Parts: sequence; structure tokens; C-alpha cells
Amino acid sequence: MEIDLQSLVKVERIARAAGRAIMKIYARTGLDVRFKDDRSPLTAADGVAHDLIVSELAGLSPEIPCLSEEDVPAFRGVNAEGRYWLIDPLDGTKEFIKRNGEFTVNIALIAHGEPVLGVVYAPVLGAMYAAAKGSGSFKLDATGRVPIRVATHRPGMPWRVVGSRSHAGDSLEVLLQRLGAHELVCMGSSLKLCLVAEGRADVYPRLGQTSLWDTAAAQCILEQAGGKVVQLSGVPLTYGDASALLNPFFIAHGTSGMDWPKLFADILPSDQH
Repeated sequence: MEIDLQSLVKVERIARAAGRAIMKIYARTGLDVRFKDDRSPLTAADGVAHDLIVSELAGLSPEIPCLSEEDVPAFRGVNAEGRYWLIDPLDGTKEFIKRNGEFTVNIALIAHGEPVLGVVYAPVLGAMYAAAKGSGSFKLDATGRVPIRVATHRPGMPWRVVGSRSHAGDSLEVLLQRLGAHELVCMGSSLKLCLVAEGRADVYPRLGQTSLWDTAAAQCILEQAGGKVVQLSGVPLTYGDASALLNPFFIAHGTSGMDWPKLFADILPSDQH
């Protein structure tokens, strides 16, 4: 499978189909919510979207294995070319249950640890973000396919910080104090990284737990839009070790003169630096 705009369009269609399947369940009066062992919520929509995406990707690229949040045991490792699909069929299940619309379908192609193709689709919002390495990043909505780029923060202007509706903590409060003047925008799911990618936010610090499938697709979109997703040490977030399902803490940002590792010094435990 080539990493190009044509392939990206095919994955976009799969994400839209998954979104339609999710919306059929979203429209129901009541939602049957169960809980996994880690107490994270699970709905019928997660499973339906998973089945559709995995089936469609198998038809598109049978040589590339899938690692999906909803069936981790089925993953047998990367293929001989170092590739695998990394999928979150419904990212933001808590937002889905709250019915605030801030949930997404995430599909990423990983090659040698790097996300080289990514699609994030928010069916309620009617917005899709997509990128392929070398082809740029785009937002697709009612107006069509529009290229997107990160913003450059200008000295003296308030920082536009995006954060999670469901996860916050004392470390973020300390960071915000160190930043100085700022505006905090709350958003669910991988849409947080997409806001940075399209220049509507300057930075998204994630000082809490995420899984590989939460970030990979949106990371590709942000990086191809000119931004970065790095660990607190400044090292890029990577996906080469698919057996380690949890990401380290990270920061996603556009362009600026900020020394992010220095800003994070002494806020967090040493194993996150």
C-alpha cells in the first residue's frame, strides 16, 4: 500500500462508514454501557465500528495487521515491512455517552514506529482531519478539502491551551501558571491535537495516561501540518513498541520559541523526563 493522497481517500471513506454505523447507535434513546477491567466505558458502537474498520482495512491492505483498542489479543505484531494499522474505533466514549459530539474515529498507519497516515473523523461535528506523509494535512467539511497548518505563537500573546474535559490535574495547573497569560479550551478525544494542527490552539500538554491508539492518527495530522508531538524530554512520541500500549506524558505544539522540556522541569516525576 502506498502512502499517498489516493490511499488516504480510501481510509477516509472507511472512517466515514464507521461514523455512520456509530451514529445509528448514537441516535437511540438509551445506550447500553458496559465497563472494561480498567473501568473505562464500552458501548455497542465501539464494537460495531471496530468490526467495520478491521474488515475494510483487511480488504484494502491484507498484508498489514491491525491493532485495535477493541481487540488487542488479535494483534500478532508488525509485518515484515514494519507496518501496522493502529485503530481507535470510537475515541472519546465518555463524550459519546455524554452526547456532546466530541468523539472520533481514529485510524493510523504506522511504519517503523512513525505514524505516516492518519484520519480522525468526528461524525456529529461533520469534520474530518486527514494526513499522509509527504502529502500534507487537511480538514474536510461541508466546504471541501482544505489544507491546514499550525499557528506560530507570537511573543506577548496569550497561549491558547487545549485540555481534556475528562482528565485534568495539579500538574496542568502548575504548568498553566508557568505559561503566564493563557486561554484554556476544553475538548474531548483526539480533537485536541487536531485543534493544534489547524492553528486554533498553540499547545496541548497531556500530563496523564493515554494509549497508542488515542494519539497516532492525530499525531500524523499535526506533524504533517508543521507541528510536533514530543515526550517531555523533547524526544518524539513513537509507536515502534506495540507491546507497550501506554504512551508517556507528552506535549503537542505548533511553532514558538518555548523551551518545553525546561518548562516541565521539576513538575513531574523523573521517569517522565
